[in-house]
Amino acid sequence: MPNPTSISDLRSPISQSHAPVELLRFNTCGSVDDGKSTLIGRLLYDSKSLMEDQIEALERSADLTGGGQINLANLTDGLRAEREQGITIDVAYRYFATPRRKFIVADTPGHVQYTRNMVTGASTANLSIVLVDARQGVIEQSRRHTYIASLLRIPHLVIAINKMDLVDWSEQRYLEIRTEFEKFLPLLDIRDVKFIPLSALNGDNVVDPSQHTPWYVGPTLLGHLETVHIASDLNLHGFRLPVQWVNRPNNPTNKALHDFRGLSGQLASGIVKVGQKVMILPSGQRSTVKVIWTYDGTRQEAFCPQSVTLQLEHDLDVSRGDMIVGLDALPGMGTDLHAKVCWMNSKPLQKGRKYFLKHTTQTVQAVITAIESKININNYDVQAEPAELALNDIGEIRIKTAKPLIYDGYNTNRMTGSFILIEQGTNATVAAGMLLPPLETVKPEYNDFAI
Repeated sequence: MPNPTSISDLRSPISQSHAPVELLRFNTCGSVDDGKSTLIGRLLYDSKSLMEDQIEALERSADLTGGGQINLANLTDGLRAEREQGITIDVAYRYFATPRRKFIVADTPGHVQYTRNMVTGASTANLSIVLVDARQGVIEQSRRHTYIASLLRIPHLVIAINKMDLVDWSEQRYLEIRTEFEKFLPLLDIRDVKFIPLSALNGDNVVDPSQHTPWYVGPTLLGHLETVHIASDLNLHGFRLPVQWVNRPNNPTNKALHDFRGLSGQLASGIVKVGQKVMILPSGQRSTVKVIWTYDGTRQEAFCPQSVTLQLEHDLDVSRGDMIVGLDALPGMGTDLHAKVCWMNSKPLQKGRKYFLKHTTQTVQAVITAIESKININNYDVQAEPAELALNDIGEIRIKTAKPLIYDGYNTNRMTGSFILIEQGTNATVAAGMLLPPLETVKPEYNDFAI
């Protein structure tokens, strides 16, 4: 996807033919057999996003898994175990495009035991589709996945009420399910929610409008995906650049590269401009941006989520894991962290356990100092001070790290506010975490000295 050359390109009115095509990341979730894989297959098939060899492969597998009929779920269920059992186990990513937008879709599992995979697939999504079987209505997994979508701060939510053909396209049933969701949605921090009745198997209201729902006047699913406003989802406040690599070519034959020292990484938030004063954390050293390099050459400014290499006016001691920030809206920094976590391991989380904590571009040792609460997914009640968190439990914990982290609250910055816990010895990822806002931010005069 072509990147805009400056942040002003997002604000300027330009013709549709010359506008950069936006990228929308979304995931599907919901309970097992709600039709998530079939829905993605239908989107790909009806939007004519399949190659001829993919269609031929579907036809060849029809006699094996589809009873002689094309099984659209096979487009995403690639594992043999998935096809044999008719369920999704791993996260499958698919890519497709329409003239209006490009898409990356993550098909995530519905089984409770694979909730950790759903968290993985949804962690980078702009939009989440929660499928509900019209016959079953709102069940525990519907509530669980809606809560996780809220927890992950996914800006847009679609409640896709599937299999409407099996309830005779009943408007009453659609309204009952919608009312059930609307009872608990106010408890969650989700601002943009859309309800769409559909049949993924038959294609009603997926790409083309259905003649069976004259009572529904909203867009089709693809129509909504193409038009949902995501430009304002970019976090353009508070410049953050976690340093991933110190770029030192030291090419003796090229004078321009002989003394080159660049700080490379992906912008987590904000805008950076040539001439801007910045601070390096945790050292607190200050400098000024001299040159901004991107894949396309130098730029006067860059913005998230672009990947850049910055040259500063001064040669400072900067290494991987440090963070370059603007002098306004400074982040928090500390070793005592308060976070919400989704536990992903069969071994329970207990107080006193030690793990590696990976945050942006650095990994530090950490110990769990307290388990403060656990969420009851059925009613969203809070259980105070549980003894442990079991597989797929969600709760609040306290963590002590060996080195200070530079971070923001997850509710303001999804990149600098997220982390994972890694089991020492096995290197298994055991938890995904969302940091709560810091009690104090870095002081502007921190380690202030003239450079």
